[in-house]
Amino acid sequence: MSRSDQLEFHEVLIVGTGFSGIGQALALRRAGIHDLVLVEKTPAERGVGGTWRDNSYPGCACDIPSHMYSLSTDPNPDWSRSYSPQPEIRAYLEKVARDHRLHEDVRWSTEFLGATWDEETRTWTVHTSAGDQRCRFLVSGVGALHLPSIADLPGAERFRGETFHSAQWRHDVDLRGKRVVVVGTGASAIQFVPQIAPLVGQLTLFQRTPAWVLPKGDHPIGQWRRRLFAKAPAVQRAYRGAVYAALESRAIGFMSRPELLRPAEWLARKHIEASISDPELIDRLTPRYSLGCKRVLVSNDYYPALARPNVDVVSSGIREVTETGVVDHDGVEHPADVIIHGTGFHVTDAFDGLTITGRAGRTLRGSWREHGMRTHYGMTVTDFPNLFLLLGPNTGLGHNSVVFMIECQARYVAQAITAVHEAGCSGLDVRSSVLTRSDAAVQHRLRKGIWTRGGCTSWYLDSSGVNRTIWPGFTLRYWAETRRFRADDFEFFGRSADFSPDFRTRAVDGPDGRVAVNAPARVPAG
Repeated sequence: MSRSDQLEFHEVLIVGTGFSGIGQALALRRAGIHDLVLVEKTPAERGVGGTWRDNSYPGCACDIPSHMYSLSTDPNPDWSRSYSPQPEIRAYLEKVARDHRLHEDVRWSTEFLGATWDEETRTWTVHTSAGDQRCRFLVSGVGALHLPSIADLPGAERFRGETFHSAQWRHDVDLRGKRVVVVGTGASAIQFVPQIAPLVGQLTLFQRTPAWVLPKGDHPIGQWRRRLFAKAPAVQRAYRGAVYAALESRAIGFMSRPELLRPAEWLARKHIEASISDPELIDRLTPRYSLGCKRVLVSNDYYPALARPNVDVVSSGIREVTETGVVDHDGVEHPADVIIHGTGFHVTDAFDGLTITGRAGRTLRGSWREHGMRTHYGMTVTDFPNLFLLLGPNTGLGHNSVVFMIECQARYVAQAITAVHEAGCSGLDVRSSVLTRSDAAVQHRLRKGIWTRGGCTSWYLDSSGVNRTIWPGFTLRYWAETRRFRADDFEFFGRSADFSPDFRTRAVDGPDGRVAVNAPARVPAG
């Protein structure tokens, strides 16, 4: 028996235990697929949660209404606010995992390092920090917001104070009375800046490009409504549907009718003027691009925080970091005891640190560098059989909840794996022509949208200036196109009987007893 035959084997291996990983595991179970395992880089005591476990900075909260930022199969009637704070979202994911006993299927302290496709056995060898494992289907649920992006600042190594990224918040660093420099004005910064501004002695915020910030319709959810949702789930579903429809309607302006966004721009300008009286600061905080070109942010306390006498907004850029502070491009040094990076995450290059090797020795990193991050519905890539990416390229959103997208993808993946089982095959690979057509359609729609024509440069774009992040249009369209798995888009190959004896006879315990993995052949072997 070879070493590879001795590795732990599962039909499906899922990377990550955030919304994507949990949602995928539940979708597979509903489809009757129970031989699965989730690998998680953190130890068991830190639990599940993904980005909602890792990001714990002050003020961390969701900018999508709570009742849409949850799994439709596991509604939470007890959200305390219309926009959920991070601790509640993390507790929700823990509860879902606990209710479905997912912890039993998690391999903790197991960081995903890469994977290699074995054409002979038609399985993936998955490389982790705890050793190799094997699986027939590999699902990446790592998402796009897990690798902090830290600006490469000249002289940063000389700084004598504390420095950290918002996603790796140093709760042991006491900021009271300190001189703090914040780099970046993205979604995280506009949440933690108002929380720390009253505590610090001086806060200097380095802004590269101002964001459009709208008022946040956040309010407590009363006990009577929470009791109603708990006793009448249909009412909660109707409320969720209304929230979904309201969010979905915003896609019209983003796609092809930017004039519909002008009232929102007017509201955002009034939002600035309501909190700030300094005309020069108002000018610095007012974007010069169309609303929607970059991510639209929501906050009620960001602008009041910037109006505080101990807060300074610098928009001239950073020239260098010294031992005791940060020098802007005008040559002014801003003393600092602490530097906090609110600079977001690696998104379009999130897979660069992983080596995923498919057919003929091709790597995912190399393929994307050559052709761009092309996928079919953000999930599958030609020559990487039985590999699925959740929240992959061009499935991010600027107007609605990505949890909706995750559920669409998790259902689609479960249908794809079921199709392989029912066909009695070893696996499937998306047709090159299908991938090319799918990617071209997405890019065509993007060229007409505000993300391309809005006059900005954003983290939505890759190094070549191509938008590889946003789904261009209604989530309803994505739901309709992925609702039913289309076998004609894929090449099925091999037979279940081609597996080694260990794999061919494998069965797993399901809720109805022992469930065989393999099914009778229904299509010719590839």
